[in-house]
Amino acid sequence: MTPRDFVFAHLADAHVGAWARDPAIRAALRESVVAALRTVAQRSAQFLLISGDLFHTPVPDPEEVAPVVAELRSLARSGVRIYAVFGSHDYVVHRTSWLDVLAESGLFVRVAPEAVRPREGRWPLPFLVDQDTGAVIAGISGRSHGLDRDYYRSMDPSAFVETPGFHIFMFHAAVNEYLPEGLRAHIRGVAVEDLPPADYYAGGHIHRSYTGRGPTGGLLVNPGAVFGTSVTDVAQGARGLTHRGVVIVTVRDGTPAAEFVDTVPAGSIDVFDVDLSGTTGEEARLKVREQVRAHTAPGALLFPHLTGVGLESRSTDLGLTDSSADATTRGVATVHWDLGDFVAPPTSPVVSSESDPAWDESTLHVLRELVPPPVPGVLAAQASELLRDLVRELGTPIGDGEAKEDYRSSRVNGALRLLGIASADAADRSA
Repeated sequence: MTPRDFVFAHLADAHVGAWARDPAIRAALRESVVAALRTVAQRSAQFLLISGDLFHTPVPDPEEVAPVVAELRSLARSGVRIYAVFGSHDYVVHRTSWLDVLAESGLFVRVAPEAVRPREGRWPLPFLVDQDTGAVIAGISGRSHGLDRDYYRSMDPSAFVETPGFHIFMFHAAVNEYLPEGLRAHIRGVAVEDLPPADYYAGGHIHRSYTGRGPTGGLLVNPGAVFGTSVTDVAQGARGLTHRGVVIVTVRDGTPAAEFVDTVPAGSIDVFDVDLSGTTGEEARLKVREQVRAHTAPGALLFPHLTGVGLESRSTDLGLTDSSADATTRGVATVHWDLGDFVAPPTSPVVSSESDPAWDESTLHVLRELVPPPVPGVLAAQASELLRDLVRELGTPIGDGEAKEDYRSSRVNGALRLLGIASADAADRSA
């Protein structure tokens, strides 16, 4: 007779090694993952489920791996069994990843089959049984770009379902019914009905925590990212819109109850807005510095979110490097600038229509020949001006102290704004 009362832990999307350009944020992420693993031991969990993306890349820096592996080894030595599936960041074709190495060393058990499944017909879902609790555990690893979706529709879970015990299904795919509104247009997931019958569904992937129900009523949980890999992730966590840590699951008489335990220290991250609407270059520079100083705290990770339309100020005029240096001398761990919603004033075109009329005339000639107009909802008569605005936006130089990825995101979001299209980041913030 299998036990009906036990405790286990569930985490996903640790992404150890992320934030490669910022050592302070990378270290904070690593420390939060270590804290989550220590929580597993402190709460006397009998096993741990890792639902993908333990590392940010298949082969991360060994210095990032070592502290995490030490905690995993400590758990294993204390008798905690560790079960894992690959996430979309863990998997690499024709190469060995760190998860492969750790699995081969016996540190954890890789639940999901990694062999290529038959392209036709149904494939039997493999499973294992945790000997101490009798939990029956199966899973499907994640693949980038949702290439794992067909696996769900073609599996045969009958042997898994018919084996007595508490059934757990691990996976690293978005579930369409539980996607936040702002992500539905950008992520393709699986349907609830594609999941096999189970008592607990250990999800991951979308970096947002939630609880729901599977097709037969089992508890479906996404713990959220342990820390996060983007400014949006960090902002969602800092504002209490998602948990950041590990889930402790208590099973009583065969019924699971989930408790979210946050392991990012409260107050260690400060996300705040700096509205630069109508500012000149000097005014913007002073306002940025004053706002950063107002949020300065020893050891804090600051994420200033610059917003508004500058009257004269551009990203190159904001003195971001100087403000960052000023903050770190006052004890701040790092300042990570978010310029995705800051709109610089338009610039005069380098070549005017008077100095080079051939540019305008040739462009307008091409646009007149295009039917329908190249942008839906934009008349050909308006398209030439839109094209000029897009060229100016995309040609804006990188700002002082602005990270390359943030610069790229700002340019793309600016172009989308001109086209009247909501970016994924904007939709995410409004979700």
